[in-house]
Amino acid sequence: METTTVKLYSLDYSNAKTYLAASLFVVGNVALPQVFHLVPQGGQTWLPIYFFTLIGAYKYGWKVGLLTAIASPLVNSWLFGMPPVAALPAILLKSVGLALAAGLAARRFQRVSLPVLLTVVMDYQIVGTLGEWTMKGSFYTAVQDFRIGLPGMALQIVGGYLFIKHLICR
Repeated sequence: METTTVKLYSLDYSNAKTYLAASLFVVGNVALPQVFHLVPQGGQTWLPIYFFTLIGAYKYGWKVGLLTAIASPLVNSWLFGMPPVAALPAILLKSVGLALAAGLAARRFQRVSLPVLLTVVMDYQIVGTLGEWTMKGSFYTAVQDFRIGLPGMALQIVGGYLFIKHLICR
């Protein structure tokens, strides 16, 4: 399994680059879901709202990831009504979990690899599923990402790896 060393950053909240990077990733997390929502159940299947949160947190640290994780669902809901307000708590829980998991994994391993990204995605999905189950009281609803969203998880792992490795490797 190939492992790639990339230049990773840990931007601080006092750095203007933190807000610029987070803003760009939020724009990506607003635009990408619009493309996937053109396909029936595209959002539920491909989980596009998490993609740039993973990239931002992995490449620029958990603080950029956290800003992206919180702003992306809120902006999407406000502008387009998707995700619906009722779904925001579970999506925010998963987004924040993803930002923290990705940022911490990047700091810990200092490289990008498919197994590390697989672990990050499984971590936030499992914790998020347990949290959603607690919030909604429905196991069936909570495991929706595992029932419908496996292509989206694969996109996050493989697409995230390729994006970090080839497009923002400097």
